[in-house]
Amino acid sequence: MAGDGFILALDEGTTSARALILNRDARVLGVGQFKVGQIFPHPGWVEQDPRAIWKAQIMAARRVIKEAKIAPSSVSAIGITNQRETTIIWDRDTGEPVHNAIVWQCRRTADAVEKLRDHSAIIKERTGLVPDSYFSGPKIGWILDNVPGLRRRAEKGEVLFGTVDSWLIYKLTGGRIHAVDYSNASRTMLFNIRKLKWDRELLDLLGVPEAMLPEPRPSSGVIGYTEARILGASIPIAGDLGDQQAALFGQTAFAPGMAKCTYGTGNFMLMNTGREPAKSENLLTTVAWGVGGRVTYALEGSVFVTGAALQWLQEALGITKSPRHAEALASSLEGNDGVYFVPALTGLGAPHWDQYSRGTILGLTRGTGRAHIARATLEAIAYLTRDVSEEMEAEGDVSLKELRVDGGAARNEFLMQFQADILGKRVLRPANTETTALGAAFAAGLAVDYWENQSELAKLWRVEKDYEPRMRASERDRLYTGWREAVSRSLGWARIIG
Repeated sequence: MAGDGFILALDEGTTSARALILNRDARVLGVGQFKVGQIFPHPGWVEQDPRAIWKAQIMAARRVIKEAKIAPSSVSAIGITNQRETTIIWDRDTGEPVHNAIVWQCRRTADAVEKLRDHSAIIKERTGLVPDSYFSGPKIGWILDNVPGLRRRAEKGEVLFGTVDSWLIYKLTGGRIHAVDYSNASRTMLFNIRKLKWDRELLDLLGVPEAMLPEPRPSSGVIGYTEARILGASIPIAGDLGDQQAALFGQTAFAPGMAKCTYGTGNFMLMNTGREPAKSENLLTTVAWGVGGRVTYALEGSVFVTGAALQWLQEALGITKSPRHAEALASSLEGNDGVYFVPALTGLGAPHWDQYSRGTILGLTRGTGRAHIARATLEAIAYLTRDVSEEMEAEGDVSLKELRVDGGAARNEFLMQFQADILGKRVLRPANTETTALGAAFAAGLAVDYWENQSELAKLWRVEKDYEPRMRASERDRLYTGWREAVSRSLGWARIIG
């Protein structure tokens, strides 16, 4: 076991960069957080400034070390977790980005992805993914084609691609390490998840030069060391996981059949499927993590807009004042009065996979008010999760007994109870809901013997609240039938209106 010390988790999300200090009991001793703004150049396009991502993350790390009143040299290891699929390309020599980061939510590559439909089978077989503008590969191609001279430079290896973890590792190590872990690599649509290497046929198909790609690494293991000037000490970077895989690891869902759902900007449900990748028609097969010389796989259902819909209610429409206000409004009603909201603000993800779907509100009457819209938004989050759950059970050939939850909206009492009701299953919220950062910390700690093994980690997980389903089966079926009909009305809308 490593001596007494701490683990620093860097959690770079879609809207903020956070840093947490954890001790051996997995107790959070401090949190630093800075917002990261988004840029919307055109409808459906989402960008971020990579420099702002780095600045926010390093400021958060320095703040938490200072406020936790620990010496940088007492940090045993750093674990990184990040918004996945977001694509950054930078100059190898200067370390400066050549274009804004294209965020995972961005739909600018939708038309280019349509041209890949004939190759869906090979993409699915090798990467576990479906052709969608969600993933990094098409985003790389867009940047190479739209920045003059960049493709030629990429072919020469003069510019580098990375997901956000790669970008942070590169910056933390002073440009010495260009790496990505298996979980993040598996979100690019370029990575063979069975062979654990970049697939040259897919690179050719998407027009991505191999010279610009990072080296794939396990999720737990020393990747490199920070430059001492950055945080005040040379610290091993020993954990690297995409945010959703990190949350699954932080929920200690180490056994096949265990599942979690993270309620954030979007909803992401993952189920551990063990040592072999499961075949799925409408869900994603992804690398969960590479730990201890073994690779674990997962089935994933990605819902693009959930918490972002609550943010939209507040910031764009002024219907709510805060997430807590949305909960109060929803709870003020006995039912939804037939009002449904399909929050397809950037298309629909799993299991529908319709990038031309658009947000739809149905069932409005003169009696409809703010409370109905707030309730419909919260209910939609639970319905979308059930869509994924049903597909997961069918394709994974399992019956989920419970769902472990985390993320900001997991604190919403109305939503969690409605989630249990509409699923007809127990929903478990852990005492420590910082599961994304926790997963990155766990991966890093294992690599430096801060924790001994996964069994020790599992003992650190505790339930804070257990939501039991209360709704009658007939009412559950009635509500869900209405939801399915609402979804059908939203499909393909962008194509219909041209």
